[in-house]
Amino acid sequence: MWKQQLIHTDRGTFELFTKGHGEPLCITHLYSQFNETGDYFADSFTSLHKVILINLKDAGNSVTASQEDELSMEETIQDLEAIREALRISSWHFAGHSTGGMLGLLYAINYPQSLQSLVVVGAAASDYSKMKDCIYHPEHPQFAYMQQLIEDLKLPHLTKKERTTLSTERTKLSLYKPEQYETYFSKAIYKTMAASRMNYFAKEFRSFDVSEQLANVTTKTLILCGQHDVQCPIASSLQIHKGIRDSSFIPFEHSNHYPFLEEEEKFSSVITAFYHSLKEGSEHL
Repeated sequence: MWKQQLIHTDRGTFELFTKGHGEPLCITHLYSQFNETGDYFADSFTSLHKVILINLKDAGNSVTASQEDELSMEETIQDLEAIREALRISSWHFAGHSTGGMLGLLYAINYPQSLQSLVVVGAAASDYSKMKDCIYHPEHPQFAYMQQLIEDLKLPHLTKKERTTLSTERTKLSLYKPEQYETYFSKAIYKTMAASRMNYFAKEFRSFDVSEQLANVTTKTLILCGQHDVQCPIASSLQIHKGIRDSSFIPFEHSNHYPFLEEEEKFSSVITAFYHSLKEGSEHL
């Protein structure tokens, strides 16, 4: 189990969970609600770092936003900075999957001095839904089904069983081998969606575009993506790699949106090599 903490900052009180030992590494997601059971992505880093898993505003027991725009990405990275300062951490590592990776890019652009490294997994620097091989593009064959599942998951009075069934179906759409779902997601990890954050992101991501600012990123960056990612297609990761000087990019040939589960051993090996290279001052993995 992860250890819960409530951290008081000048931007409100935030709930976070910690696990592991080593240099501090921040992980969050724009609309996930975490709890003591943790998170599959975050678990991948606990053998290498002290992972700090953060519930953002309107998520879990963190402060409620008083205005809707407090849920924006720009406001969120300011919240992360306030949390870092309250924890008295001079700089930390950041790893983000999907919208967490998008947030990581914005963080590295705006607060380079706060990040020792950045790992971006299955993310994008601009509106990925414009790509026809993205499941959020209206012409994608699974578009309507995905949209229905997302809307159903926002319903407030779902039973735990109903929520689990819907979430499972949604996740299977983003697996290279959906029949392996039970194998990948076998731990007792339960997280939910913060509906207000999801709704805000659904409006905000259309105008999200940091592609021109990637050249300003000086943080050591590792970009990973499944070859078959239907949420943030691999072309998005290639755009990030092209934009960030000296970044490293590694594709996962047998993965969709969850390479840290679909190719767990390779993922662990890759991130271990990356962090070791930082300590050794190496330019290459």
